[in-house]
Amino acid sequence: MNIVVLDAATLADTSLDELAQLGSLTCYNLTNQHELIERCQDADVVVTNKVVINQQAMAQLPQLKLICVAATGTNNIDLPAAKAHNIAVTNVAGYSTPSVVQHTFTLITNLLGNTHKYIRDCQQGLWQQSPMFCRLDYSFNEIAGKTLAIIGYGSLGKAVAEVATAFGAHVIISERKGHTPREGRVSFEQALKSADIISVHCPLTEETRDQIAAHELNMMKPSAILINTARGGIINEADLASALANNVIAGAGVDVLSKEPAEADNPLARYTGDNLLLTPHIAWASKESIIRLVKEIALNIKAFNQGNERNRLV
Repeated sequence: MNIVVLDAATLADTSLDELAQLGSLTCYNLTNQHELIERCQDADVVVTNKVVINQQAMAQLPQLKLICVAATGTNNIDLPAAKAHNIAVTNVAGYSTPSVVQHTFTLITNLLGNTHKYIRDCQQGLWQQSPMFCRLDYSFNEIAGKTLAIIGYGSLGKAVAEVATAFGAHVIISERKGHTPREGRVSFEQALKSADIISVHCPLTEETRDQIAAHELNMMKPSAILINTARGGIINEADLASALANNVIAGAGVDVLSKEPAEADNPLARYTGDNLLLTPHIAWASKESIIRLVKEIALNIKAFNQGNERNRLV
């Protein structure tokens, strides 16, 4: 069995020995679209994180039997085409939950405590100039007692809610925008209006694209912070940059953008205010998370070889 990994760089330096034990393994750090067919010509199994495999590519890869997506989202794979070509497709879900939750609270605690500002000041020697033992230049606020709204109450949203509760926050669950609240949830608008912290964990769909834009940002408390470790495009980036610049909301922590890597003219990438924490899509990528991911991919391949369906989408 020939296994080809198209973007091994996204797996950092994690050992791929578990994949190598399953067949002949060929790894490419990154693969451009024009290189796809040549590199996969003899592949029985292709592992891809973000490389697009569409109908045209599948038609030129008659030996391909299985596509393993090294992620949860599968928007880079033409699933109907895979079914038509009798190519199995698997993904991996849940592997990054602890990592995403940790990064979510890294952003929250840094924004509430203004930690990034204090670190900057220490690096610039301002502590040495303090007339007292500490510096109290910026507010330091607790999660305890705050209202934290979860938008997207899947496994990630539930895990964030659990940690937030442990911190002493009052957690509310937002209903989908435009829907009547189910039991135990509040309307989308009510979540925006009443939350001190909003954490986004829903998928990007046509329904959720730009679901938080200028109108929604203006509903939020001026003291509120907004966290997005889900997908870029859920929050309108130009509107968020404007809201931060004009103190419509107090701050934002963003790990994802609508186009990645960040483009030079992206409003959030260009924003220089210290009430935005922007990180380069790292919430999922703890060392432990990637180890779990590789292990799950290996188990998906083993199951396929044994004629079993595991994490199968097609």
